[in-house]
Amino acid sequence: MTKILEKMYSALAFGAILALLLVILYHGDNLSTGGYWAPFFTFLHVLSGITWIGLLYYFNLIQIPTMPKVPAELKPGISKYIAPEALFWFRWSALSTVVTGLIVATLNGYAHEAMTLQAGMTRTIGTGMWLGLIMAFNVWFIIWPNQKKVLGIVVVDDAAKAKAARVAMLASRTNFVLSLPMLYCMVTARLVG
Repeated sequence: MTKILEKMYSALAFGAILALLLVILYHGDNLSTGGYWAPFFTFLHVLSGITWIGLLYYFNLIQIPTMPKVPAELKPGISKYIAPEALFWFRWSALSTVVTGLIVATLNGYAHEAMTLQAGMTRTIGTGMWLGLIMAFNVWFIIWPNQKKVLGIVVVDDAAKAKAARVAMLASRTNFVLSLPMLYCMVTARLVG
């Protein structure tokens, strides 16, 4: 068991196998019905969202405030190893969250109403969806292109690198701010409308 837990992808695969076993044991009879897939995609949406927002909070609560305190000789360890890996999971979990969320809204029959902010529960979930789309846009089209400059994936001079770092930080901080109303809307839509 320790061999499985020592390697991240092995542990992830083990968790997925355990989840699949529970799917079969608890919901195997429902797999052929259309009603099963909305809850399944909701699970994938929540899993993706936890990964995305967890990394957003890591960047904003830990990495950004701590980087100025890190000695210069240690910073390459973060910029060459930790940040690129974290940003990989960050951007792909953002995309996965959006895609699975749109699938959930479509399977549950409220995608159009939510995206057009019609009254009731769909307005609340729709507001959360729009905030999530803005945040995903920031990840892919502002944060990631600027982080590629900061990390040296795209070669730029020091002034452009400093500007890119500030733009990426401000976009990330914007997502941090937007995450609170987005999460509020996502959680409360089904509970209070």
